[in-house]
Amino acid sequence: MFNSVRQDIQSTLAEITEAGLFKPERVIGSPQSAAVTVTGGGQAGEVLNFCANNYLGLADHPEVVAAAKEALDRWGYGMASVRFICGTQDVHKELEARLSAFLGQEDTILYSSCFDANGGVFETLLDERDAVISDALNHASIIDGIRLSKARRLRYANRDLTELETRLKESQDARRRLIVTDGVFSMDGYVAPLREICDLADRYDAMVMVDDSHAVGFVGPNGRGTPELHGVMDRVDIITGTLGKALGGASGGYVAARAEIVALLRQRSRPYLFSNSLAPVIAAASLKVLDLLETSHELREQLRANTALFRTKMTEVGFDVLPGDHPIAPVMVGDAAKAGRLAELLLERGVYVIGFSYPVVPHGQARIRVQLSAAHSTDDVERVVAAFVSAREQLDA
Repeated sequence: MFNSVRQDIQSTLAEITEAGLFKPERVIGSPQSAAVTVTGGGQAGEVLNFCANNYLGLADHPEVVAAAKEALDRWGYGMASVRFICGTQDVHKELEARLSAFLGQEDTILYSSCFDANGGVFETLLDERDAVISDALNHASIIDGIRLSKARRLRYANRDLTELETRLKESQDARRRLIVTDGVFSMDGYVAPLREICDLADRYDAMVMVDDSHAVGFVGPNGRGTPELHGVMDRVDIITGTLGKALGGASGGYVAARAEIVALLRQRSRPYLFSNSLAPVIAAASLKVLDLLETSHELREQLRANTALFRTKMTEVGFDVLPGDHPIAPVMVGDAAKAGRLAELLLERGVYVIGFSYPVVPHGQARIRVQLSAAHSTDDVERVVAAFVSAREQLDA
């Protein structure tokens, strides 16, 4: 049977490649860190890493690694079960309680990823009597999760409060309404206007859900995310997020929400009920991450300093960096092929970044998405700016 399909798949892969959209996977032969070793290919060697979601530099932090090693001895490698059968350990319950307290929510439920968390919310809470109102630039996991539900689907332009209010008026006949937004939009580094969203939700009797994957750990005075930044921690009904970015960089996700919502998710959420429990080593290491975040501001301060330095220096030398103060700092290029070539030239200069183009971003808005980390030194930031300048000179020659 496959022989009749093979040619079609090969043609599709060829079209992807010809359009400049093929995504090669570079192999890293070292721990995730500010600098990594790339193995194989023509650019093997150590390079500065400016494209990982390792915002706080915790992926290879010695205390996190030590906690993970200790957890292997204490809790074992894996649960070989789902939570409700025999897959719940003390460490899972402790992490859920700690996340609830950290995020200011009543309860938390762990998932194997935030993709699964977002995939498990909408179908459980909403049916054909309800409506979900989603920001146009929300993450793919939110889009897929909404598709799984039978709720009416409405969309508003990115961060457009006027259009959001229009959608709320259009859906006033729904039994339940849920506004859902990314806390930070990962391609732009823009932050959702949560205070205004919550004001509209109050006015029109809707719930609010935020995927805060690109914020928890470092956004807000104490790193509790965009609800803390906007002073609405008590007004957001559902927060989803990941343990795979700032909170250690491994894997795993969660839903932190009102107690009744979490209780229902434990009974009905399919990705939770039918997926293995989060590995205990990740749960234990995540507890150590929360210890670090709650006892020191040093990593957050270093990240903010690195972000400000990069954005300032790049603007001074004439690059178009999307405005903001988030460590996602998109350097706009425009042309997709040019963005891809610029990323190649930067790798030749010892800087590992990735070019993003359509369909990940709109046509004509190709970019290099630079991601700063607390693990970067001032010298690292200076070096990457110099590499951009040198690469641009060669590209324009």
